[in-house]
Amino acid sequence: MSWTPLFLLFILFTCQVLLGISIATALNVGVMEVKAWKIHICLQHTQILVSASNAVLVDGDDFLALVGNGTHLVGYPHTDLKTSIDTAYDTTQIQEHIVMAGKKFGVKQPVIPLPKAIRLGNDGYKCPAPIKKGSSMHVCRVRDPKFKTKKPKPTKFLPLQEGDLSITYDITQASDGNYLTQITMENNHPSGHLDHWNSTWEWMRGEFIYSMKGAYTCKKDPSDCIYGSAGECYQDFDFSSVMNYEKKTVISDLPVDRAKDEKVGNILYCCRNGTFLPTTMDKSKSKAAFQMQVYKRPPDLNRTAVYPPQRWKISGVLNPDYKCGSPIRVDPTEIPDTSGLDSTTSVIATWQVVCNITRPKSKSSHCCASFSAFYSDSVIPCNTCTSGSPNYCTCNPNSKALLLPPEALLFPFDNRTEQARAWAKLKHYSVPNPLPCSDNCGVSINWYISSYYRKGWTARITLLNWEEISIEDWFTAIQMNQPVFRGYENVYSFSGAKVSELSDTFFFQGLPGLKYLMGETNVTNPIYGPRVPGKQQSVISFSKKRTPGINIVRGDGHGYNVSLLPVIVITVMTTYVLLTEHL
Repeated sequence: MSWTPLFLLFILFTCQVLLGISIATALNVGVMEVKAWKIHICLQHTQILVSASNAVLVDGDDFLALVGNGTHLVGYPHTDLKTSIDTAYDTTQIQEHIVMAGKKFGVKQPVIPLPKAIRLGNDGYKCPAPIKKGSSMHVCRVRDPKFKTKKPKPTKFLPLQEGDLSITYDITQASDGNYLTQITMENNHPSGHLDHWNSTWEWMRGEFIYSMKGAYTCKKDPSDCIYGSAGECYQDFDFSSVMNYEKKTVISDLPVDRAKDEKVGNILYCCRNGTFLPTTMDKSKSKAAFQMQVYKRPPDLNRTAVYPPQRWKISGVLNPDYKCGSPIRVDPTEIPDTSGLDSTTSVIATWQVVCNITRPKSKSSHCCASFSAFYSDSVIPCNTCTSGSPNYCTCNPNSKALLLPPEALLFPFDNRTEQARAWAKLKHYSVPNPLPCSDNCGVSINWYISSYYRKGWTARITLLNWEEISIEDWFTAIQMNQPVFRGYENVYSFSGAKVSELSDTFFFQGLPGLKYLMGETNVTNPIYGPRVPGKQQSVISFSKKRTPGINIVRGDGHGYNVSLLPVIVITVMTTYVLLTEHL
């Protein structure tokens, strides 16, 4: 006799208003195991989540977390919901209770602040409307028969996921009480760039880093171990050489001169001073790796009790913002034999963390490009690119930027207010009150139409580094809509290449020996002038042979005329600049 379940997963949400807690229960009553399960709770009030048992936030954020627009929770430490068939109805393996505590606003008693909906966050399931009754609601999730997915090879764990940045946590050796792991980060975005990267995570079960190769922690304090709970567990242990005991640790890449160091370096893909390029620029520099020896604490001293850290984050200088998911168990990584034999060795276990570039909201996005031409007296910055305080109480973030004199581009943003006002008075331009806000860009770009002649035209691109540190292996991506792209001829002080992965896009980078964009420095006498940015520039030539009818003086070179050239997008270090409103 065969049995076909009516539903696969049962999710119950109970809100206990008087106690200030809510309980979500996920119960698998189907015949298929749910791997890396996650639930989405669509809240409808202003709520702050203080804690959640047996789960963590998918996006890696810490508690306290604003969850008024809804939130995703993933199971931890139990990430999979097994079936009652495989476990003889062992409820500890087929269900999970998430006890959430928090604070709500805008809800008067005795109204019960139930969410709008609850659903399983995994792909391939139908989402019926939840059933509400009193202080509880529940929903039954069923497999969607119309959902089609590529048939993967039969594996014990989930296949590798895709994302802009992939991090693998490989367990290469395991002993009672400690294990050796290698962390490998791969840049999969065609224009993604990390400079002076820092990686952070949170140990959830009291682990600590004993030693590292290929990277280092920003803090080393053995007293935290000796006087902490680890000192009670390892009473005869020498903690003087422990690398880090922090629950939230910060990891940085080693400098280049440590690459061959037998003690802290000598790891493939390590020691580049935090430079992380896309594969379109340099495949050999699109990976970063380091090793750690991690010590565990009771009750996880068994060699098979391994739990990766949670709440991963990665950041750098002048880089895009990444949001990282929770680690998911995937098939073990296969490593080629180092002796040259035609064989591979699988690591003990592998978890994967996927990070994706987040797109900022329009009101908070930065515009770091300015436009100018030989036929115009003024420089046209993007909105909120001129003078003003970053404090929105004293500036207007929605105001159009003021036109500037060309020399103002060489002044820091805080020093442009007086020049912008004087220029507006000279040219009889109106001055808004309050003034537009500055963008505070680390690197700004100027696109200047320098000449226009019978057979073609030229533009000059200038990069200005306002950071105190130099940017290594910098590159600039310029995307042009047709027909300007077809007229491109050459770039002279940079090296340039067409990027096949991105349509109508060129990558420019420094020539050998000129791959450093120097940082901002003081002038000889700071009293008489502002700080000076690091600068590199090059002329780019375009031909009219393939672009008949183009008229640069009319604005085609800047893309101001929407009917002719809709948009020019200039990218530096993956800081996206989109001119959506033409001045």
